[in-house]
Amino acid sequence: KQAAMQQLLTGQQRLPGFSGKWETKTIGQITECVSGGTPNTLTPAYWGGDVRWMSSGELNLKVVSEVDGRITNIGLENSSTKIIPAFCVLVGLAGQGKTRGTVAKNVVELCTNQSIAAILPSPLFSTDYLYYNLDSRYDELRSLSTGDGGRGGLNLSIIRSLTVPFPTLIEQIAIANILSDMDSELTTLETRRDKARQLKQGMMQELLTGRIRLL
Repeated sequence: KQAAMQQLLTGQQRLPGFSGKWETKTIGQITECVSGGTPNTLTPAYWGGDVRWMSSGELNLKVVSEVDGRITNIGLENSSTKIIPAFCVLVGLAGQGKTRGTVAKNVVELCTNQSIAAILPSPLFSTDYLYYNLDSRYDELRSLSTGDGGRGGLNLSIIRSLTVPFPTLIEQIAIANILSDMDSELTTLETRRDKARQLKQGMMQELLTGRIRLL
């Protein structure tokens, strides 16, 4: 998958039936970016409602279909967080761990904390294509962080200024579909691996304690 991303997302390898020069644009030229916020945690009336509220740690889900946090409409109105539509590309802005620079996408409407930038969807590009492009640039995103030695954080200005090579929308979708199929295959393989590990652990427990004897 890593090799395919490097080839397909840069135009080094073209899919059959596609040709023509790609356009390079900044994210700020094609859509808007917003960040979220956190309602006052000392105000119980702001929390426990029906509005999904995503923390930056949940970026590790990669495809966000549900989150743990919930806030109320009053909490939404009294903080800087805002509801974003489904199919945004999400980027971690802060954190000294792995979160900063982590990219995900949400498939449900939600709001986020202030450490997440949401790149809003647009008919000008494929959300999945942009997600895969930025996901492949994790080290680059972390190196762009403000602060001493890149140990600070990203911000909306940095996200808006990121340049992305864009083929036609049809080719973007085709590329994203191939990478999505690879993700599905990887998930299947990882599930098989995990089951094999569990089986091995069970067999070790039985064989190494003499509960099961070889014939």
